[in-house]
Amino acid sequence: MERADQNWLALAIGNSRLHWAKFTGYTLQETWDTPHLPISPSPHLPISPSPSPPLYLASVVPEQTAIWQSYPNVHSIALEQIPLSGTYPTLGIDRALALWGAGEIYGFPVLVIDGGTALTFTGADASGRLVGGAILSGLRSQLRSLATNTAALPEVELPTQMPPRWALNTPEAIKSGTIYTLIAGIQDFVTAWREEFPDSKVVITGGDRSYLLHYLQIYSPEISAAVIADPHLIFWGMRSLVMNCQI
Repeated sequence: MERADQNWLALAIGNSRLHWAKFTGYTLQETWDTPHLPISPSPHLPISPSPSPPLYLASVVPEQTAIWQSYPNVHSIALEQIPLSGTYPTLGIDRALALWGAGEIYGFPVLVIDGGTALTFTGADASGRLVGGAILSGLRSQLRSLATNTAALPEVELPTQMPPRWALNTPEAIKSGTIYTLIAGIQDFVTAWREEFPDSKVVITGGDRSYLLHYLQIYSPEISAAVIADPHLIFWGMRSLVMNCQI
């Protein structure tokens, strides 16, 4: 069967969840998320179709990667298979795939903001060469860390609106400190990138992208207007490699 007509699965193993996509050739049919599988001698794989469609795997969690080696038709994606230039050995496969996917869909140069367990910035120039990036704790990770690592601070939920900057109670103070600082950082990185690459697209992805973009729209409408939301950047990167027979 030609790849253009073939059903195949993409699995991106993140720090918190398994991210799935089902393709028929170039066409994305559906996406979904599932929890990490338990680490056990004989884990039950959540998919066991017959015949088994090809499964293309990208992972940042080695223990979860090992589980899927028993799948009958699995293909692991390595950093060196991604056609970005200027990469370094410890660059996360998720960042590289999202950047490549963004470049394939929106063109280079491009800056990718990934709002997941970690908040990352990753940019490439017009030739598809990695310029660099930055990593910090993600929005929910910062909120959880205060509750986990302090004796008196509670865990708070993400608000649907920007919190008051000058809070009069502890939960609101946590929201204010975390959100305003994070959004100001995003604004700063986007501004600096656009000064260097004024024609670049800026794309935000990841599980908290909607919250971050909504806050940014309130905090800095001009910057937010330049940001595109796309939840599927990693899958676009995987699709490019699969359909161009690079893996």
